[in-house]
Amino acid sequence: MAQSSPMRAVWLAATVLAASAGTAPPALAQQAADITRLCGTKSMRVALIDGNGGDNWRRIARLELQDEARKCPNITDVLYFDAAGDQLKYNTAINGFVAQGIDAVVAFAEFGDSSLPTFRDAFQAGVTLIPYMVKTDGVAGQDYSTNVYEDFGAIGHTSAKWLGENLKAGGIVYLGGPPGMAPSTRFITGLKEGIVSYPGLKMLEPDYVVTNWNPADAQKAVAGLIAKYGKIDAVVTDYGVTALAAVKAFEQAGLPVPAIATVASNNEINCKYLNDKAAGKGWKYLTLDYTTTVARTALRRAVSTFQGTDNPESDSFVPPVYADSKHGIAPKCVPGAPPDADFSSLLPADQLNALFKQ
Repeated sequence: MAQSSPMRAVWLAATVLAASAGTAPPALAQQAADITRLCGTKSMRVALIDGNGGDNWRRIARLELQDEARKCPNITDVLYFDAAGDQLKYNTAINGFVAQGIDAVVAFAEFGDSSLPTFRDAFQAGVTLIPYMVKTDGVAGQDYSTNVYEDFGAIGHTSAKWLGENLKAGGIVYLGGPPGMAPSTRFITGLKEGIVSYPGLKMLEPDYVVTNWNPADAQKAVAGLIAKYGKIDAVVTDYGVTALAAVKAFEQAGLPVPAIATVASNNEINCKYLNDKAAGKGWKYLTLDYTTTVARTALRRAVSTFQGTDNPESDSFVPPVYADSKHGIAPKCVPGAPPDADFSSLLPADQLNALFKQ
């Protein structure tokens, strides 16, 4: 979508200022392996598949993987497929990559364990198969090569600890994705385990509230929760888009924004938080980010597995803190950038700029 000249000027200037987005925080830098030491010598072709791509988070993650792949000159191709939410297309694409002789497939495992038969077939056909982002119940070396995943259970524990230290007591709701989503299930399990250490905290809903990771659905769901409970002290989500929807629902109800704890934030909610704080209407806020970098981790594992090179980094990823109101850690806000832009990315500013201008 074209921007007006003034907006474009703001965006380009802000992007230059946001160049530090390409710098990893110390905790993340310490976890990451140097892919140039993993490249090996064998020529290899790689494919990335998304179960439901198209949003800017997925677009950034794809560029992260491509950027990492460029550091290995023997990676000759990086193919991509977006199944657009269709698991049959997802499975068919993986089978197609096998038939094409692709050496390594990195697959966003959003369909969870239901994808294991397809993963297993690809792995047993000789493909290095790396399910990533979501932890499955499969067996490495039998169902796939290795599972690189974001540890949503640990994120749930981290969120509970932050709430315990910030709220002490109160009612909590957790907004998840569509029904049966493995990340949301693992997150709420960790959250519930974590709040046991804080007797004053309680879950108002026993299960995660379905939002389909859609802002309209999330805002409607939170409006219903407000009508049901009246007072809600904290909202926990596994996606910044639904966290922002919750903020809007409270504002529309004429209520103060409760504590918000989320993961995978974006430019819109971070600008909203900073603007509200500057206007004297601040709210307690925690977000864990750098989640698009998991695509790099998954690629490094795919490369090291295929090449037979030693890769010491962990296959589980707990996102570092990106913003924390308690400790004065402020997120980036880039006026004029797309609302769902993720500036915790490790991509250089020029690449983010080019992506968002498409």
